[in-house]
Amino acid sequence: MPSQELNNKIKIHRVIKNISQEELAIAIGVTRKTINTIETGKYIPSTVIALKIARYFQTTVEDIFELNDNKPA
Repeated sequence: MPSQELNNKIKIHRVIKNISQEELAIAIGVTRKTINTIETGKYIPSTVIALKIARYFQTTVEDIFELNDNKPA
């Protein structure tokens, strides 16, 4: 069974909104390190954190996060 990876567009949304990882972290109640590890794919966020991030950017969870099956072409 192929491993699954969660891709995200947090950094893109942060750049558009011109905010730092620290500012996003404070806004949603987590640490900057949490935002960093989510952005780099080292940590998969809980549903609550994913919803808070989407709400902060006024978009859907699906617009921020995408499941990548890593299936061979």
